Amino acid sequence: MAHNVLLLALSSALLALLVSTNLASAAIVQYSFEIKNLTVQRLCHQQVIAAVNGTLPGPTIDVREGDTLVVHVFNKSPYNFTIHWHGVFHILTPWTDGASMITQCPIQPGHSFTYKFQITKQEGTLWWHAHVQFLRATVHGALIIRPRLGNSYPFAKPYKEIPILIGEWWNSSIIDVENAAIVSGGAPTVSDAYTINGLPGDLYSCSQNQTYELRVTKGKTYLLRIINAALNNQHFFKIANHNMTVVAVDATYTTPYVTDVVAIAPGQTVDVLLCTDRPIGSYHMAASPYASAVGAPFDNTTTRGIVVYDGDTSSTPTMPVMPAFNDTPTAHKFHSNLTGLVGGPHWVPVPRHVDEHMFVTIGLALDRCQANATCAGPAGQRFSASMNNVSFVAPTKLSMLQAVYYGVNGIYTPDFPNQPPIRFDYTNASVNSDLSLLFAPKSTSVKPLKYNSTVEMVLQNTAIIGVENHPMHIHGFNFHVLAQGFGNYKPTRDSLKFNLVNPQIRNTIAVPVGGWAVIRFTANNPGAWFMHCHLDVHLPWGLGTVFIVENGSTPSSTLPPPPSDLPQC
Repeated sequence: MAHNVLLLALSSALLALLVSTNLASAAIVQYSFEIKNLTVQRLCHQQVIAAVNGTLPGPTIDVREGDTLVVHVFNKSPYNFTIHWHGVFHILTPWTDGASMITQCPIQPGHSFTYKFQITKQEGTLWWHAHVQFLRATVHGALIIRPRLGNSYPFAKPYKEIPILIGEWWNSSIIDVENAAIVSGGAPTVSDAYTINGLPGDLYSCSQNQTYELRVTKGKTYLLRIINAALNNQHFFKIANHNMTVVAVDATYTTPYVTDVVAIAPGQTVDVLLCTDRPIGSYHMAASPYASAVGAPFDNTTTRGIVVYDGDTSSTPTMPVMPAFNDTPTAHKFHSNLTGLVGGPHWVPVPRHVDEHMFVTIGLALDRCQANATCAGPAGQRFSASMNNVSFVAPTKLSMLQAVYYGVNGIYTPDFPNQPPIRFDYTNASVNSDLSLLFAPKSTSVKPLKYNSTVEMVLQNTAIIGVENHPMHIHGFNFHVLAQGFGNYKPTRDSLKFNLVNPQIRNTIAVPVGGWAVIRFTANNPGAWFMHCHLDVHLPWGLGTVFIVENGSTPSSTLPPPPSDLPQC
């Protein structure tokens, strides 16, 4: 008996030590963001941009899993702002997700708001960005989540870690670019350049001294945290004569995957290990566009930086051979070959029981040109976009989360359909001869979900107006990518391809051009969570919806009250 009591006492003491150690490893990490105008010189041109703390990209946030992040945002710009913490779960802190008019009203000029949330069960690379209009073109930065103190990576510790942010640059006010497209009903003007860590590289005019340089030591391993912060373009990324080993995507660990090229869509992150095992010299890193929409204009340029080995005396860096802009096989090979690291930190098995089956068409649409107006979209109409033939319109009077919490009617309708209203040959271009399929009604339609229900969603591209690879992002959740392919999804055939053992886990999926992807997630996070295309050109056109996840039955699954300083509309 005494022996059992002693064992119980020792076990209790050990548990208390583990709990106290776990709590001690967490910290409160604080940053201040001051958003205001900044004049920068790029491409022979002076341009005024919105920036955080006077830098492009903005500050890198560095935290550990379990930490509480506090960011004081002061809006000293002339624009409304919110900051979205892309990929963070925000468990019981949905008010700080930062999706404008979904989880909060914007921070108005001259006002401030403090974002406070805990980082739990996530490690790796995420990022933060503006979530109002096209302002994330210059208001963005890396969010790095390291393991708790005492924990380690599931791979050998790298010598150094470097964020690599791929951006997009306009020699114009980005707000003017957006407003001109809204007025005309056409597509916005394409960008003038791409950037690596805010610098365009020496292939552009007046940019010889604006090239990102990474100095490395031979024989070391570097962790590159690659983020696609571009507004409207997916990219290929390569380093001349070097392979890379993918170890994580969207802050979830993967089975190591060796590749010489990374395909990355806007919103996605890819962590790679770079071994500096080549002869001492200089090697270009480069990012070029992957543009899948046939005939659509895009910025067909390449940004590049330089990887310089210590001791290098060469004058001409080696340039990688980049894939063609329309190399869909290379992009699909990369996206479809990734698998999750079973048993790794924060691995979540695939839920087997499905409560909600959804089949959702995604793609472009048309909106009718007003009488006596001239519109620049296809057939003289206005560009639009839709999911299941519903073109999303954000509310203007109250955020959707406020409407949910206070029970305010008339802000949204809980009727987003599980199926498209009409079944058709989704990826056949002949659909464009059927006018009934081209125009999507505008509404603020949402999908209610029971707390802790499991959702399986088939995302089906359509050929309406044109086929394109769409990067779809869900706020508040990660999802398992069960399968992806081309053409029309057929359950009897394609469900046999489901990876239920070790699928990759993401928060943003690049749905193949003219194809489909199947994702599955558990709605274990009460709140209002935006799902949308992360090509910003498609966001004001309406390619999105919102999941309203109901409260659970315990305090730990109930929507909390809003912060006292939450901005008002």
